[in-house]
Amino acid sequence: MIERLHYIEQRKQEGLSLIDIQHELNITPYEEIDVQILRIKMQDLEHDVTSLLEKMNKQDNKDIEKIKKNVSPESIALMQSLLLLIHN
Repeated sequence: MIERLHYIEQRKQEGLSLIDIQHELNITPYEEIDVQILRIKMQDLEHDVTSLLEKMNKQDNKDIEKIKKNVSPESIALMQSLLLLIHN
């Protein structure tokens, strides 16, 4: 790690920009990593919500009411937001 820092300092003194040095070292910007992780989590959530909806559609009304009573308002808000994102 220290060698990498020395290398970066040397390349900066030679006039390279940090972006150029980043490309040389093949470093992925944190924003790209965060977006990729977020996309994966969103896909997982989409799958979970879709599965839940399929299961709820197979239940009778009595079971659906039991499920609704056990779901927190925050969870309902999250599911509604996810449904909006999925359908857009």
